[in-house]
Amino acid sequence: MSDSNPDWIDLRRDAPRGIEAIRAHFTGHAYDPHWHDSYLIGVTEQGVQQFHSRRKQHHSRPGTVFMLEPEELHDGDAIDAQGFTYRMLYLSPQQVIQQLTPLTAGSGSELHFAATLRDDKQLASAVWHCFDALWHNHPELIKEAMLDRLFLQLSQHPLWRSETPSAQRDRRLAQQARDWLIAHHALNPGLQAMADALNVDRFRLSRLFQAQWGLPPHAWLVQWRLAQARRQLAAGSAAADVAASLGFADQSHLGRWFKRACHLTPARYQQACTNLPDAN
Repeated sequence: MSDSNPDWIDLRRDAPRGIEAIRAHFTGHAYDPHWHDSYLIGVTEQGVQQFHSRRKQHHSRPGTVFMLEPEELHDGDAIDAQGFTYRMLYLSPQQVIQQLTPLTAGSGSELHFAATLRDDKQLASAVWHCFDALWHNHPELIKEAMLDRLFLQLSQHPLWRSETPSAQRDRRLAQQARDWLIAHHALNPGLQAMADALNVDRFRLSRLFQAQWGLPPHAWLVQWRLAQARRQLAAGSAAADVAASLGFADQSHLGRWFKRACHLTPARYQQACTNLPDAN
């Protein structure tokens, strides 16, 4: 919400679908490198949004659609004092795969965006109207129609990135390492323990992991914990219980990391997910 700080962020959540709609404005540094467990599809409204992903720097201008995959590392900055404003939808992988099944049928691959930015007026319009329908909690028929329109526009674009056999093997090992970290997250595991469990050299595993996920294992685990915290908080879990279940030292530790990543405290995020006005 707007306050004396020129930067602001507002969020609403469509509970039946679990879709989050975020609208925000930043005049300086917006986000440190981080990732989400959702597909992010948004439109820049005003100003120039500068960010890094896929080892490239991108500039999203008014009307540009930007698209990020789950676990795709990115940051965010304004390029001048004018800042930038954007609106964005968080869509679960299950929703995207279900809606775009005809595109993925028989490929045996995961769904990947071929490009991060698209200057496409029809796609931008679909994102914009879908956002409005969810943001203003329009009747179900309208929300469903706008979501169908969005996925129809997405289906018009090539969404695949192919991988070589060797890259697929490295990806599988990186995925095994990721899964091992998740299974042992409460124990604050070490890299050597993970390498021993996977029967691979620790230094090779570390290189493969960072090449695949963009972060070293310890930093990736923090991002995973934050993604899980969002889910648990949105479901109504108490912040103290969330911190304890995910391996944060305490509630304050969770709060510091959450505010740094989301620009909202856990309490403010949880309140926003209810779509209720501020209590104070």
